[in-house]
Amino acid sequence: AFTTLTAVKNIIGREPFKIRIEVHQDLPSSQGFGMSGAGALGASLALSSIFGIDRITAIKVAHTAEVICRTGLGDVIAQAFGGIEVRKSPGLPPWGMIEHIPGDFEVILCVVGDRLATADVLKREDLLRRISIKGKYCVNSLLENPSIENLLSLSQEFTRYVGLANERIEKAIDMANNYGKASMCMIGNSIFAIGETEMLEDILSSFGKVYRARIDSYGARAID
Repeated sequence: AFTTLTAVKNIIGREPFKIRIEVHQDLPSSQGFGMSGAGALGASLALSSIFGIDRITAIKVAHTAEVICRTGLGDVIAQAFGGIEVRKSPGLPPWGMIEHIPGDFEVILCVVGDRLATADVLKREDLLRRISIKGKYCVNSLLENPSIENLLSLSQEFTRYVGLANERIEKAIDMANNYGKASMCMIGNSIFAIGETEMLEDILSSFGKVYRARIDSYGARAID
């Protein structure tokens, strides 16, 4: 909510507008699903259509709010452009460069434990160093072979190196790997999996609440 409020304030500035924002989420916050960024982006795009602000500016406002509030570092850009994106360089296009992995995939999500506050995690310098070192390696490896299978394999490798996954997360990933590929959502006590959808949904239901989602290829947009 604070990320959304920050984005809204950055759009309207000091103008004496009275604005009511309602955000409806299909997924829980603080579980690595990017809901803080999604709320800020949705509000920014909605207001941009009212005030005549261009799309890139609206995305930049939401991205800046996300970074300032430490609720994420790249969720907004991925949500804005859609698909499965690989960040070749940080930031918003044209400065930041992204690559896409093609495909229409159904994803199974499972909330395994309590919430993890992204802002708290991003305060840990030791963890940020591990994320940076392993993250660069994984991105470069993915760009050499940009496939969904390689993405999930590298994501598992990243998860285990960074060390955020607890025993229950590890067990859920191992069970899901019998019917596809799975890894931990960053940053949350939850996992995502792609493979035999029905079997994944069934096996993961014993770990927590399960959701079905599908990759959107077009990115966030205002609906008239």
